[in-house]
Amino acid sequence: MNFKALKIFCDVTKLRSFSKAAEVNGISQSNASQVVHHLEEHLGVQLIDRSTRPFVMTPEGEKYFDGARDICRRLEDLEREVVRVHDQVASRLTVAAIYSVGLAHMNRWLRAFLSQHPKADVRVEYVHPERVYEAVETEQADLGLVSYPVASKRIETLPWREERLVLVVDPAHPLAERSRSGGGLATVSINDLEGERLIASQQGLQIREEVDSLFARHKVGVEVAMEFDNIELMKRAIEIGAGVGLLPEPTVTPEVAAGTLVKLSLEGEQLARPLGILYRRDRELSETAQRFIKLLQDHANETTTAAPTPSHAKPVAAVARESLEPAGAPG
Repeated sequence: MNFKALKIFCDVTKLRSFSKAAEVNGISQSNASQVVHHLEEHLGVQLIDRSTRPFVMTPEGEKYFDGARDICRRLEDLEREVVRVHDQVASRLTVAAIYSVGLAHMNRWLRAFLSQHPKADVRVEYVHPERVYEAVETEQADLGLVSYPVASKRIETLPWREERLVLVVDPAHPLAERSRSGGGLATVSINDLEGERLIASQQGLQIREEVDSLFARHKVGVEVAMEFDNIELMKRAIEIGAGVGLLPEPTVTPEVAAGTLVKLSLEGEQLARPLGILYRRDRELSETAQRFIKLLQDHANETTTAAPTPSHAKPVAAVARESLEPAGAPG
């Protein structure tokens, strides 16, 4: 029995897939299956019931996984402690984030963090919201960054920041004139949107429910012209005049600065998109993770353009997993 075999078994169990576990460990699927088979022969019990698809764990397998996972974690933690030099942060941190969070904030936060902790190895993967939860739950990511965070039996949440929702229109829209006629952020009434074509988030997303509820409370009728599961496509539709939208203010900062979109405030409305940090309840956060969370929360109230970016900061060590999901920022 060796540590590698235990890790492969744990990965098969966590990922519920021999092929995924094989990919993570750099071996073939048949080798991963053989490792588990040898474990079963060594113990004299069946750990995985392969008669169904997807496979299920036997009671013996669940019990063995609990103990093996603890052994793997202890060894990983021990190795992390051994390689740590004094108080330097030297461990790897993987963060899974929805696209809109990553595109709006991550470059600045990462530059600031890596400037303070040059030995840190931080990877950011941009994926769909459901994949963020999956990545944290299966320990493919140490932290997750999502909108409207939801805790569960395995996942704990921490508040990060709130982003005000603003009305976004194209520069040729009649309401855009209000932003040009006065100083500061122009204000419109919710009733001014009666009969407007709305570029909306896909049904089922929390931000869509919030926007629908707003119009329903005020009995304002709008026509949903298009629905998207990501903010980037919503912005492109608004830019070509297909309709108006309610979007988190920081996500439209580049377009507003470039003059391709115009933002306005809704009079008397305080709609905001909460952003949160996810991590596994049963896993102790590394020092790197704790310091990264502290940096995010310390700058939670800063605007996107105000995030710290030291001139001597090192290049961002971020990996965008473009191949996993379509480009964009759901919810």
